[in-house]
Amino acid sequence: MHIEFLVEEPSAEAALLNILPKIIEQTTSFAIHSYQGKQDLLKKLLSRFKGYKAWLPEDWRIVVLIDADDQDCRRLKAQLDDIAHKSKLLTKSAARNSSKFQVLNRLAIKELEAWFFGDIEALNAAYPRISLNLRNKAKYRDPDSIAGGTWEALERELKRVGYYSSGLPKITAAREISLRMVSERNRSHSFQVFRQGLLEITGSLNI
Repeated sequence: MHIEFLVEEPSAEAALLNILPKIIEQTTSFAIHSYQGKQDLLKKLLSRFKGYKAWLPEDWRIVVLIDADDQDCRRLKAQLDDIAHKSKLLTKSAARNSSKFQVLNRLAIKELEAWFFGDIEALNAAYPRISLNLRNKAKYRDPDSIAGGTWEALERELKRVGYYSSGLPKITAAREISLRMVSERNRSHSFQVFRQGLLEITGSLNI
C-alpha cells in the first residue's frame, strides 16, 4: 500500500516525516507533497485530484491535511469532500464500506502546532527549558482550543524561556518536536482523529 499526503506548508511535511513512521506500518510507503499555504492547496486541489483519478492504483490512498484556523470545521471538511466528489474520488465520509475509500480529509485544529502542545513531553524533550508543568496550565489543557493561535502560543512560550529570540523557525521546530512525539499519548483530539484515520487505511485498527 502507498499513501499520498497533501499538506499546506513545508513545516507540516517536516513534522509528518517524523510522525508517520510511528503510526503506519513499515510495509506502507508514503510521499508528502507540500504547498505554499492553505489557499494554494485549496486552489490546486481539484486539479490534483483529477490527476490522481486518471491513474490511481487500487492500493493507493490520498490524505489531505490542512489547518482549520478560524474557519468552521464542518464547512471546511465539506469543502474538501466536495472537491473530491467533483473529481469522482471516493472520500471516507461518503464510502459505505470504509475500506474502499480513496481520499481521507483531515483537519489540524486549529493549527498544526496544537499537536505539539498535545505532547508536552515531546516539547520538553526538544526544548528542555520548557517545563512539563505547561500541560497543567488551563489554557493548554485542551490543545485544540488554545486561544489566539497555536503558532503564536508556541513562539511565545519558547521565547519566554530563551529560545528563538528573533522569531520561531517553523520548520526547525516542527522537525525537532515531532521527532520526539509519541502518537498514542497526544492529547489533541484532532491528532487522534488523524491517527485513527491512518490506522484504518493500513488495516491496523479493527472497525
